[in-house]
Amino acid sequence: MSDVRHVLVLPDRDAAEEAAQALGERFGLDEEPRLVRDALAGEDDAEDAQWLVVVRDEEERLDPGELDEFAGEWEGWREEP
Repeated sequence: MSDVRHVLVLPDRDAAEEAAQALGERFGLDEEPRLVRDALAGEDDAEDAQWLVVVRDEEERLDPGELDEFAGEWEGWREEP
């Protein structure tokens, strides 16, 4: 088993929460994605932060292209490893 993780970058917390919930429904995930706030150094303002949705894919069954399109529905993208 590998330790593959996909990271989706979303513009705000609401988008990240909606995407995390929809990910499980659309892709049939066994484990709930993790949300992480990512702010630039020294930036405390929530508007300057991006939100990351981290999805474990140990069996490597998720298609990176589909995940990128999925993130695009919330004006986000999939971070390349």
